[in-house]
Amino acid sequence: MTRGRGVAAALFLVPTVLVFGLFSWWPIIRSVVLGFQQTNLVEAATFAGLDNFRTLLADPLLGMAVRNTLLFTGLALLIGFPLPIFLAVLMSELRRGSGLMRVLVYLPVVVPPVVAVLMWKWFYDPDSGLFNQVLGLVGLGPYPWLQSTGMAMPSLVLEATWAGAGGAVLIYLAALSGVPTELYEAAELDGASVWRRLWHVTLPHLRPILLIMLLLQVINTFQVFTEPFVLTDGGPEDSTVTVLLLIYRYAFVGGDYGTAAALSVSLAVVLAVLSAGYLRLTRTWGTK
Repeated sequence: MTRGRGVAAALFLVPTVLVFGLFSWWPIIRSVVLGFQQTNLVEAATFAGLDNFRTLLADPLLGMAVRNTLLFTGLALLIGFPLPIFLAVLMSELRRGSGLMRVLVYLPVVVPPVVAVLMWKWFYDPDSGLFNQVLGLVGLGPYPWLQSTGMAMPSLVLEATWAGAGGAVLIYLAALSGVPTELYEAAELDGASVWRRLWHVTLPHLRPILLIMLLLQVINTFQVFTEPFVLTDGGPEDSTVTVLLLIYRYAFVGGDYGTAAALSVSLAVVLAVLSAGYLRLTRTWGTK
């Protein structure tokens, strides 16, 4: 009887496994194969060996794309990682209006990404944009948000932080609901301030969630594409060209799908190694 149920369960899983393999694993395998081929997806592909990877290493724009991606990731972690934690703790401490704040914080997540980026592109407009108009009321600006090599990347990070913070806030709020209230009460009786309660009670209980969220944010920011593509198209002077934008240019601008696939595979390998090393390094941190 038990064996029959196991066979029936396996048969029910077959369609799911097939669909998952078709739409998840097959594109990965196909990308790896393309990375070693020379093809425009119209004519027959030819085996290129490591030529696509040599083309990548010889491209001076690759180094700039890697540096820009690392800069975006660093700024996103500096600004976008602590902000959701602060907002979640703030909302958990509020006695009134927390529901409204949750709606307002999560609202940017509901907005379609391209729509949100186009809205911010108007905000950043040097002539009629909202930011320069508001700053002009107090005698500041106008600022070339997206036209300056020094301001373009922080401007992209600001938009990305606004768009993605809401989901992280809800995750942290759910985690905060599991912190025993007795610990906060004991800390208050000991005269602990809000910041000491945050440091000694809240953050230790959030540690497993913080470690996972940090890894997910690093992976997501390494794959940033929409913001530089829509807001700056990699400019000014290629100061916002990222790895994924370079992949797009190889494939859909230059028609070099083999080199684009080679760069995609290289990025996937880097992220896999980074994730494995991070998980190995932090496997005991969440339990201490």
